[in-house]
Amino acid sequence: MQASPQVTVLGECVADLLAEQDDGEAGLTLRMLPGGGPANTAVGLARLGTPSRLLARVSGDLFGRRIRAHLLSSGVDLSDAVAAREPSTLAIADIDPEGQAAYTFHARGTADWQWTGAELAAAGVGRSACVHSGSLALTLDPGGAAVEDFLAAARDRATVSIDPNIRTSLVDAEHYRRRLPGWCALADILRLSEDDLRELRPSSELGAACADLHRAGARLVVVTRGADGAVVSLDGARATIPGVAVDVVDTVGAGDSFTSGLLHRLGVRGLLGGRLDGATLDDVADACRYAARVAALTCSVAGPNPPWAHQVDAVMDDVDSLAAP
Repeated sequence: MQASPQVTVLGECVADLLAEQDDGEAGLTLRMLPGGGPANTAVGLARLGTPSRLLARVSGDLFGRRIRAHLLSSGVDLSDAVAAREPSTLAIADIDPEGQAAYTFHARGTADWQWTGAELAAAGVGRSACVHSGSLALTLDPGGAAVEDFLAAARDRATVSIDPNIRTSLVDAEHYRRRLPGWCALADILRLSEDDLRELRPSSELGAACADLHRAGARLVVVTRGADGAVVSLDGARATIPGVAVDVVDTVGAGDSFTSGLLHRLGVRGLLGGRLDGATLDDVADACRYAARVAALTCSVAGPNPPWAHQVDAVMDDVDSLAAP
């Protein structure tokens, strides 16, 4: 396989606050971990060996400084990130006994949503073969429209990937439904969770929903299903990807890690840089199997902490040895 080309990720970097200890009346201890879907994806790509460039508006407050240090230590290129004066977005994660997270956001007037066309034009696509975006930065005003315009311009030079990453605690589901056709028209790759799909197409079965997304413009649709793996649909041809068994600590960042694994694997196969020209169902299924292992490893540790390439390689070696006669 060839070296992976650069991927630009555009979107938010959020301070995730996870409960670490609850002493009842004595108080609740929260642990801050750098998060935000796009930032997690950028970290995941860099750790896997893909040159990863993050366009983010990073606050200069306490949380923002820790987020910046985390991104740089993982190898993410922040040379075109904006040093923002606004405060960081906070997301308080409530983890249930199965490791699933529900979020409460403190996001009014924070740095992540204030993108301007001038800021994004100054950054540009650069030499990236792929631009990935989504989540709240693509949804919230005033910056959402500027992010959409950037993706539209990027299509001339790069593969476009979008993850809606629906957060109905902050944005009404109907708002996502109205925006979805436009996102499909921009996206070559649409990765969304099974829960996202239920919100967007509550009365549709999976095959019919994928067909609608293809008709709206998305060439590759990947629906992740947690422990049950994923369904991949390329121009309507579908394959089912099995899940990877793991002892789950929590699922925070699992979908973002899946996206990073998917884009990394497509990149090393030479399939990024256009409209997925030459990609076959076998190609994208292979990328999704790799991505499922990346996501599983993320679930095995606390918070959005995606694995490094050598950790994924070790898991894949173990699987290969078990499959050998």
